[in-house]
Amino acid sequence: MEKQQVQSVNVKGFSPKANILFSVLMWIVAISCIFPFLFVIIISFTSEQSLTTQGYQIIPSQWSLDGYRYLFEMKDQILQALFITVFVTIVGTIVNVAFTSTYAYALSRDSLPFKKFFTVFVLISMLFSAGMVPNYIVMTSLLGLKDNILALILPMALSSFNIIVMRTFYRRSVPDSIIEAAKIDGAGDLRTFIQIVLPLSIPGLATISLFAALGYWNDWFNALLYIQSDNLVPLQYLLMKIQANIDFIIKNAATSAQLGSVTIPKEATRMAMVVLSTAPIAATYPFFQKYFVGGLTIGGVKE
Repeated sequence: MEKQQVQSVNVKGFSPKANILFSVLMWIVAISCIFPFLFVIIISFTSEQSLTTQGYQIIPSQWSLDGYRYLFEMKDQILQALFITVFVTIVGTIVNVAFTSTYAYALSRDSLPFKKFFTVFVLISMLFSAGMVPNYIVMTSLLGLKDNILALILPMALSSFNIIVMRTFYRRSVPDSIIEAAKIDGAGDLRTFIQIVLPLSIPGLATISLFAALGYWNDWFNALLYIQSDNLVPLQYLLMKIQANIDFIIKNAATSAQLGSVTIPKEATRMAMVVLSTAPIAATYPFFQKYFVGGLTIGGVKE
């Protein structure tokens, strides 16, 4: 009986009590991660008067849609900015993954000439940046992309960190024997990469795709530098401008009798903007979850 119990503990790794303890801890961690976003959603549906008098509450005394109504008045601008953000995110992610995956695959092969040089080049560019001024001069003067949608895509079209991640992934998940077998069968480098390497690298590609998509979705700084047309403003930058306009109106409301009579749901609108900017990208995460699990376990030892 004791041997069976010891064997059960060794197979599972932990005793039943330890498993229950770790399960409770994981639930606490999960709730602590989910609760802030749920709290933001609750605040976005709270009336401004309740927030002013009673502060933030889990169950507010008065519910309201004033924050969303205020944003709905600017629905044309928000929808246009949302379209720009979605377009930039999709196209930028495709470009980023295409450049990153091909560069990383070349670095993962020992037959690459000057492999050390290109590896050091990536590492240096990851650790050191030329700065904002050279980037601005290149984008505006050299490439002429001022007030162009490409200015929102090209600055993040290549990620040094993602290159290192994918290079390691290729070396662990794509054996040299498979590539050599493909070459023996007459496949070229491009065909080998597309038909053999990429299908084996879906977990890694999904991981860097999510990294790239998050970067493009949350980017507002490039729009601040390069975009002047209202038709090319992305969602994050537009929401920042709306927040700045609300702060400006509230600060100067005392100087105008007309503005003094207008009540703007500042906090509710701010939280509504957080929901609008976060919910779409958060909704896509479950579709990538299984690939993250595959990416974490693919380096395990197989017997």
